[in-house]
Amino acid sequence: MPDIILEMKRITKSFSGVNALTDVSLQVKRGEIHALCGENGAGKSTLMNVLSGIYPVGDYDGEIIYNGEVCAFRDIRDSERKGIVIIHQELALSPYMSIAENVFLGNEVTGLRGVINWDKTQARAIEILRKVGLEDENVGALVGELGIGKQQLVEIAKALAKKVDLLILDEPTASLNDEDSKKLLNIMLGLKEQGITCIIISHKLNEISFVADAITVIRDGRVIETLQKGIDDFSEDRIIKGMVGREMTNRYPERESNIGEVIFEVKNWNAFHPDDSKRHVVRGASFNVRAGEVVGFAGLMGAGRTELAMSLFGRAWGSHISGEVFMRGKPLNLRTVKDAIDSGIAYVSEDRKNYGLVLINDVKWNMTLASLSSERFSSYGTILSNEEILAAEEYRERINIKCSSVEQTTESLSGGNQQKIVLTKWMLSRPEVLILDEPTRGIDVGAKYEIYGIINDLASAGKAVIVISSEMQELLGICDRIYVINGGEIAGELENDRLTQEDIMKKIMEHSARRNV
Repeated sequence: MPDIILEMKRITKSFSGVNALTDVSLQVKRGEIHALCGENGAGKSTLMNVLSGIYPVGDYDGEIIYNGEVCAFRDIRDSERKGIVIIHQELALSPYMSIAENVFLGNEVTGLRGVINWDKTQARAIEILRKVGLEDENVGALVGELGIGKQQLVEIAKALAKKVDLLILDEPTASLNDEDSKKLLNIMLGLKEQGITCIIISHKLNEISFVADAITVIRDGRVIETLQKGIDDFSEDRIIKGMVGREMTNRYPERESNIGEVIFEVKNWNAFHPDDSKRHVVRGASFNVRAGEVVGFAGLMGAGRTELAMSLFGRAWGSHISGEVFMRGKPLNLRTVKDAIDSGIAYVSEDRKNYGLVLINDVKWNMTLASLSSERFSSYGTILSNEEILAAEEYRERINIKCSSVEQTTESLSGGNQQKIVLTKWMLSRPEVLILDEPTRGIDVGAKYEIYGIINDLASAGKAVIVISSEMQELLGICDRIYVINGGEIAGELENDRLTQEDIMKKIMEHSARRNV
């Protein structure tokens, strides 16, 4: 008889009368890594929010049994007292506080009269950081100075400081490169050896297959099946079939290539860090994109891909920017973001929640935000509400955005649907050039396929599309050409004809070797 640490029975949770979860039951064995898979909006995060007390008892139907005891969590502190700790996709760290302060944030090490004991705080922080592979970090350093991979590990250290028995990780590797992702997965395996049970939500199926002992597939708020390692088929194709309810023979939709003349060209582009004018981040970058072409930007984390894109987009990032930009052979002067939009350039940020959307506003508002100054949606300074609604409804149906209405609050939608809204916002601005920075980050395979279809449609309409992605296989699947960026420089250009990930990495390694000579 397996030792069951957690059992959730017939959990039903609704929002505004619509069920997000319906009679969901889940069993997790003590000491295992249990994965939850499903499309965006399937109910995975909702289920974990029920478990952790974010949705308190009385806000859902069903029963939670933890360590053999029926639990009624009123808030997240109740669940943490029992040893259940959740780490959300958006990290809850303060960039202006030290690593040690963040590790014990809300769980301070105090002495007499509640005064924080800083010596013990730092000593315990060093001890805990050693468990997550950060033994060489200065615990007095600011968290904001760390890369996103190390910040994720600090978040895990913060959970371990609370004496966790059941650790829930929601999309822990969504923002990480392959190297940092592998490090985090190995740390999870190490936690398992220490007797800590983990539940992981992820859309990266190769990582799930590697690390998980069991996989529960959720679709449309219901449990479809639970697969056991060593017993069931753990392949990505098998997991996808459970998630979407059908075989998915091709993850990248086919597109007939019809490439025209050069639309967008950049020559000798340079940008320095906005906080350090001596730090040369983008170095002499030159590239071009043709009508109907999808061009990829590949590179390792920190290579300068996002900095290049944002500095081009009306100098949204950087200082001492120089170089030339041409649209259909004519020079552009992109001093502001408005200049870029007016010139027919759109930029979809990798951080949709901070830079792409206003989450408290509705779907319609976000869709038309970048086009309000156009005659299409305004007249003599007055917004044409009916035109907004018509356009929003058209795109809602056209690209399959799942929402109750275009007046639904954007923050209540799944990540995949939020990403489609960001794309719609820029499509409505009718650009000639679209720069898509990590357009499928943190979304499931079904939503990815739909976004690939949107990219193909844009290219078929004669647009010039640039895709920045940390997933090399994604670039190989959707791009006509790929520029490899390393150390802020264009390391090489590759025609996507039977390319492999090894070809991209070879370019990076060759360029690194030349720079180090």
